[in-house]
Amino acid sequence: MAPAVPLAVLTLVALLAPGLGVALPGCDYPTHLWCSSWEIAVACQAESHCANLSSPAAPPVELTLFYESLCPACRWFLVQQLFTTWLLLPAEVLSITLVPYGNAEVRASPAQCRGCSPWCCQARSDWLFPQERNVSGKWQFLCQHGPEECLGNMIETCLMHEAKNFSSYFPVIFCLESGSSVTKNLEACLQVYAPQLDGDRIAACVQGDAGAALMHHNAQLTQALDPPHQYVPWVVINGKHTEELQEQAQTSLLGLICRLYQ
Repeated sequence: MAPAVPLAVLTLVALLAPGLGVALPGCDYPTHLWCSSWEIAVACQAESHCANLSSPAAPPVELTLFYESLCPACRWFLVQQLFTTWLLLPAEVLSITLVPYGNAEVRASPAQCRGCSPWCCQARSDWLFPQERNVSGKWQFLCQHGPEECLGNMIETCLMHEAKNFSSYFPVIFCLESGSSVTKNLEACLQVYAPQLDGDRIAACVQGDAGAALMHHNAQLTQALDPPHQYVPWVVINGKHTEELQEQAQTSLLGLICRLYQ
């Protein structure tokens, strides 16, 4: 005796293939497989009849932040917009990459920034010269806000390298950027947010060749931006930067990500 055919399969065949076994155009699968996966269901135009299948999740919105550790506008965006949005959204909705490097060195005195808007971290092209240089095989860096900022960039870069996991290191970076000192609070921030991380290993990275190599990689990522960045924070979403996206991210990043996630 022939094996019994499940009622659901018979119903599906009756609904979608009145000719019994005649596949729809573009569908190369037999009818009993049409509900075996979402991809096959789509190919056979059977999605509405495969109740037990759920549609695949949308890919996460990918956001890359190019920033400087001591830039006031960068710190504000990271603390007030990016970290808050990350906390509120499920992990599958938003993927974040942090690139602490920033502008090339600016030929301007600190006094020129006092009293101006937080976008003082903007860099005019006629003020710039290379921010990194190779001296006897070793990378050296100049930073818009001085050596302290280069150290802050290096600390955060080495922290990311050692932690690997975003959910481990992002709260620590939030702690550093929202605190009184980006460069002096690492131990305290680790104790609160990531006690499993080894501060000595991070320090060794900062002081050694590994940290310089990681910063050089950040420099390459920054220099490869298209269009080239004109200021920091510089926000790239799904591989794209526009002034409209930047403005929306600064105004309400949560709203922007929710609109883009489909």
